[in-house]
Amino acid sequence: MTWHWTGLAVFSLTLLPAGLALLTGRMPHRLHARLAPARPRGWALLCLWAAAPLNTIPRLADAPPAITLAATTIAGVVAVAGCAVAADATLRASKAAS
Repeated sequence: MTWHWTGLAVFSLTLLPAGLALLTGRMPHRLHARLAPARPRGWALLCLWAAAPLNTIPRLADAPPAITLAATTIAGVVAVAGCAVAADATLRASKAAS
């Protein structure tokens, strides 16, 4: 159970602020060129962050196995969606650069 709390804290301290910063456009000027489509990348990070609480909270609350399995499945879908948004943003950035 300690690992669940640790993982949730690490994801909340790293991905959540970075995702919110990218989503709102508050990033250092030197990174604007590298993170060209900032809003989609922010959404991708927030999707990846959302997988952590979806996977952890039911386990910490000792939810029944069916609820834990459903939440884990939803977390997987959200994580895949975040990866797809990140890949799409990268593809769009490479097309815009060429």
